[in-house]
Amino acid sequence: MKIGAIFEEEPIQWGFRGDPYLWRELKERLAEVGLPATSEKLKEIIEQAYEDATGYNISHNETIIIERFQHGGMSSGGVSPNFWKERAIPLLLARHVKP
Repeated sequence: MKIGAIFEEEPIQWGFRGDPYLWRELKERLAEVGLPATSEKLKEIIEQAYEDATGYNISHNETIIIERFQHGGMSSGGVSPNFWKERAIPLLLARHVKP
């Protein structure tokens, strides 16, 4: 199984308008990367892909604006680090346990 597969079902709610674009970008980036044996390693891979895509470490707390995700609207292009730390990454890790 590839990591991209655990991104298949998208969350019902997002943090900001840029989060769905980041989700889809990470899904594509990790589409051919094999699912690691441990959740800890999966978390490392996702966090590194997040940093590569955003230019910010997951520990960064302020809203990130990603120009390539700007498609109109007030929070266009905004990525919520809190959404990724509190909801998205835990959701993906739970899918590792139960693929």
